[in-house]
Amino acid sequence: MAVHAHPDDESSKGAATYAYYTSLGDEVMVVSCTGGERGDILNDQLPDLAMARRDLAGLRRREMAAAQKVMGIQHRWLGYVDSGMAREDGSLPAGSFASIPLETSAAPLVALVRSFKPHVMITYDENGGYPHPDHIRAHVVGVEAYRAAADPARYPEAGEAWQVSKLYYDRIMNSVRLDAVYDELLTSEPGSPLIEKLREMRDWMSARTFEATTRIPAGDFFDTRDEALRSHASQVAPDSPFFFWPNDVQRRAWPTEDFQLIDSKVNTQMPETDLFAGIEGAE
Repeated sequence: MAVHAHPDDESSKGAATYAYYTSLGDEVMVVSCTGGERGDILNDQLPDLAMARRDLAGLRRREMAAAQKVMGIQHRWLGYVDSGMAREDGSLPAGSFASIPLETSAAPLVALVRSFKPHVMITYDENGGYPHPDHIRAHVVGVEAYRAAADPARYPEAGEAWQVSKLYYDRIMNSVRLDAVYDELLTSEPGSPLIEKLREMRDWMSARTFEATTRIPAGDFFDTRDEALRSHASQVAPDSPFFFWPNDVQRRAWPTEDFQLIDSKVNTQMPETDLFAGIEGAE
């Protein structure tokens, strides 16, 4: 189970991994905490621009359904409203995801964990990957559900207790990966206009330490990842240099998606190449 803040986050943060495990016959569920209602329209080439201006929430549901089909995953909406970015005074819209008490916002995720019974949960780190209020809240709610779902005394109305075996944070966007792709691009495609964009990204990502413990061999599914991400056309331009790098270059330089094991109820050895390592009957 992967817990994400908005529709499109699942496609930019783990889609190749989800498609990889689905291809092996594993069940994968993505949970979108909000509908992305307060997002901006980030693609000036959007064919459905009129609908996006009229009903962005409805369009983003269509986009999520298309991405889900591409990845072959299960998907659930947690049902909360996008918080948007905090106002200048730090406040958030009333009733939005990040403004709701934790006991309330975590309850439906605990129920999903107990019904789906995942062996592995993936969410964001304490900073949300980047400091959007909903990303930070997705972290808090995800960790709360991971812990609470195993305790029969908590959320008793949410079903029979279930212990998730392992909790991971997403570490896919890391500086070591970026450096490897940059170096490979310089060697194989020295005239690429993407080089300057990657050089800029290296400048602001250089302070990120490499914390991954687990590298999933998902390179064969990078094309699937990109197709899923392009399904979210209101959020991603089809040629965005931030998201879309040559996949043959990526497969040579860094053919994995990366995660950090935060808690495990089973024995495993580092580094890992499988999220299910150590889980009896689930490998």
